[in-house]
Amino acid sequence: MRAVLCKEFGPPESLVVEDIASPEPGPGEVVLEVHAAAVNFPDVLIIQNKYQFKPPLPFAPGGEVAGVVSKLGDGVKNLKIGDRVIGSCGHGGYVEELALNEAACIPVPDEMDLETASALVLTYGTSHYGLKDRAQLKAGETLLVMGAAGGVGLAAVELGKAMGARVIAAASTQDKLDVCVAHGADETILYPSGKLDRDQQKAFSEEIKAKSGGQGADVIYDPVGDNYAEPALRAINWEGRYLVIGFAAGDIPAIPLNLALLKSCQIVGVFWGAFTARDPKANQANLQELMGMYKAGTIRPHISDKFPLEQAADALNKMANREVKGKVILTTGRSEG
Repeated sequence: MRAVLCKEFGPPESLVVEDIASPEPGPGEVVLEVHAAAVNFPDVLIIQNKYQFKPPLPFAPGGEVAGVVSKLGDGVKNLKIGDRVIGSCGHGGYVEELALNEAACIPVPDEMDLETASALVLTYGTSHYGLKDRAQLKAGETLLVMGAAGGVGLAAVELGKAMGARVIAAASTQDKLDVCVAHGADETILYPSGKLDRDQQKAFSEEIKAKSGGQGADVIYDPVGDNYAEPALRAINWEGRYLVIGFAAGDIPAIPLNLALLKSCQIVGVFWGAFTARDPKANQANLQELMGMYKAGTIRPHISDKFPLEQAADALNKMANREVKGKVILTTGRSEG
């Protein structure tokens, strides 16, 4: 089978595509024929040895896939050959076939195609956990989503609207903001790309306050970091919640803690991957809620680009350069029909 492999840490161009042996399922495992694999920002980091999890070399990147069960290991109870599932794997997903524990597989509703399924779990799982469990977002509150056209950002826009919030989407280009409006954003903020100077930081803060009625945002969803973070925090409402999602803009910001004191606000970490391992029952309940929202038409993953497996480096570069609107996926050429 074909696999995209990281044999040495480096940029996407250092990846290689090779034929390797097809996997066999161990006890409690199934083998999936992979139809599609999502491309996520952690994939960019993991191949450069910059992510929290550091798998031994060589490995395939790719944390979530969708496919069809083709083989069953001993002791598998809840899946059968031919079942359509989403597989959460952390890494290893940029392959044509993948062995996974059945507990890491989620049945795909009949209403959902496998390409859409591959783009759902990580982004919507992260945003749902952040907004529901960490921020406890309430109907009528104002939610600011930074990096709003990216995978987790656009999911947060949709979920914020579904939860009854007034959503302000912030992004670096007008075409990105147009996508956010199409997915439910009430207001938009166009901020400059690259490092913000002091005047730009001040203008960003002032626009957040203006778009939130002068009070500031009740919840700020930040997957961007760098020097966008402090001006956003300065525009938070009294007793607001600032969600730390990631640092796509580069540097991890150093926040003056007096800002948290002055606004009596919370700076809240959101590590969805660790949550899924520590509280799998709560995560399963959240995923079932997301599936219900998809069936109801409340959420719709936006796939802006599809690349064949062999062009994984192109897809990852698009992600690294913050050119993605919604999700990018890799396809293996398999057809559901």
